[in-house]
Amino acid sequence: MTPNRSSDSGPPAPRRRAGRLEAQIITVLAEADRPLTTGEVLERLGADSGLSYSTVVTTLTRLHRKGALARHRHGRAFRYQAMADAADLTALRMNRLLAEDPDRASVLRRFVGTLDPGDEDVLRDLLRDAGE
Repeated sequence: MTPNRSSDSGPPAPRRRAGRLEAQIITVLAEADRPLTTGEVLERLGADSGLSYSTVVTTLTRLHRKGALARHRHGRAFRYQAMADAADLTALRMNRLLAEDPDRASVLRRFVGTLDPGDEDVLRDLLRDAGE
């Protein structure tokens, strides 16, 4: 049984950045040799993750709704399988955020303005390759 974090006398686990848990779960599923149950995902995330079973269920459900996971009924439980990797998930999130702003050019300009020089070079190479 997973310990209840609220009864833990230690300091609370630090909050993850938005999307970090999703990326961790996608990575666990992508590295698995078969679809996993919620309990198996929680086990592979590690006891020190501080996560509850319900948090993992909620995250798996959200990822399934986003199309990042396939879900198969297995008895009374579901088994989940990655349909995308963590980079795909980040790209989808970036596209969703970009689509929410009517001034896409300004958003892109400001985004590019915050990139490290190495990232700018990668982006230029990718744009050049896409135009060929």
